[in-house]
Amino acid sequence: MAEANLDKKPEVKPPPGLKAIIDHLGQVYPKQPNPLQVTTLLKYWLGGQDPLDYISMYNYPGDVDRNVPPHWHYISFGLSDLHGDERVHLREEGVTRSGMGFELTFRLAKTEVELKQQIENPEKPQRPPTWPANLLQAIGRYCFQTGNGLCFGDNIPWRKTLDGSTTSKLQSLLVAQDPQLGCIDTPTGTVDFCQIVGVFDDELEQASRWNGRGVLNFLRQDMQTGGDWLVTNMDRQMSVFELFPETLLNLQDDLEKQGSDLAGVNADFTFRELKPTKEVKEEVDFQSLSEKCANDENNRQLTDTQMKREEPSFPQSMSMSSNSLHKSCPLDFQAQAPNCISLDGIEITLAPGVAKYLLLAIKDRIRHGRHFTFKAQHLALTLVAESVTGSAVTVNEPYGVLGYWIQVLIPDELVPRLMEDFRSAGLDEKCEPKERLELEWPEKNLKLIIDQPEPVLPNVLPMSLDAAPLKISSVSSD
Repeated sequence: MAEANLDKKPEVKPPPGLKAIIDHLGQVYPKQPNPLQVTTLLKYWLGGQDPLDYISMYNYPGDVDRNVPPHWHYISFGLSDLHGDERVHLREEGVTRSGMGFELTFRLAKTEVELKQQIENPEKPQRPPTWPANLLQAIGRYCFQTGNGLCFGDNIPWRKTLDGSTTSKLQSLLVAQDPQLGCIDTPTGTVDFCQIVGVFDDELEQASRWNGRGVLNFLRQDMQTGGDWLVTNMDRQMSVFELFPETLLNLQDDLEKQGSDLAGVNADFTFRELKPTKEVKEEVDFQSLSEKCANDENNRQLTDTQMKREEPSFPQSMSMSSNSLHKSCPLDFQAQAPNCISLDGIEITLAPGVAKYLLLAIKDRIRHGRHFTFKAQHLALTLVAESVTGSAVTVNEPYGVLGYWIQVLIPDELVPRLMEDFRSAGLDEKCEPKERLELEWPEKNLKLIIDQPEPVLPNVLPMSLDAAPLKISSVSSD
């Protein structure tokens, strides 16, 4: 009997965070205990570039009563803390979320060919497309390499078809809460399931201008645009505003009355202090501040498995829908908590690709007493209204630098003039200037340049959206 025990292999238990998600999915899909799973060959903590350890792919047969079409359901593992031993995610005191606090999901409607095969050969296993796994992995890399999380209502301009085809009109993404998975508590903290939803460019544009959750609610109202479960159909030919034109009129009316929920975008910008004739107390500019931030980050103490990789830039702008001013801060980490350095004036250079957000920022955010942030690689530039609480700037000292965070207060009396000047210069939500523009308000010591900023850190490499080698296998929930 003793000899038999010696030969018995020890039971390998999955780490706590991983087990919690697997158990949750087992309750949602009790008849699919071993779904197909995409696995990275070289894990992130071993030096790999893909932070998602696994992506499970479930076969949802459809539900006529709920008007949910047959589709493939993809769920990521890795943005939350799967292991609980700090090999990937540092544990912070007082933080209740697990890792970054969320995992990604995606629902892909089955094609006519797949539906026909399902009817003709119901017993034959089907293999889902793997391109959504590459899509989720690319978004996961962005989140890890920038430290930016996702919130329900956020949007992602992908600027190319999601599946790499030349026929689909879905080239953008919105972020919703997964209707099946919701939010769970795990031994390593809470995990939200953020569902990525493919949308048309005009749907993204209205989500950017107004309210991502509002556009998602429009999409839920009809099976053609995703239904209640927001299933992405790559063959969809018309946007929700083409199918139901009255929704656009309702949206524009709400936008004028309530303003936009878009709190910021990732953007290229630089700045420098505009110096009056008097001597300034301390010279501050984008170059020196960005280099200092990079040095501070590089000097942070990291474990061997968390050694910093080169941080590639993400080629698409992503939005921020959170209205918390605190979340506009560029980094969770601040080397020190310095006092705000007041600037006598400021010159801001903003990339042409994000200039269209200037009118939105003033008309649909500042005018309604809110704030708007342009977030660069290490720094953030936040425009704030007079009524925003918690900002580091005031009417008397409207320009300031707080750590790696530049804040510019826009006084109420300047708002109508900015809106008029932006429109006169041809800046609107559909415009990307082709030539350099300079706008100046001398009495406010404020200058704005629309031009491509010079790169500050030339060694940064562009990130490839192609995933690293993947292995497809079946996973057991045991």
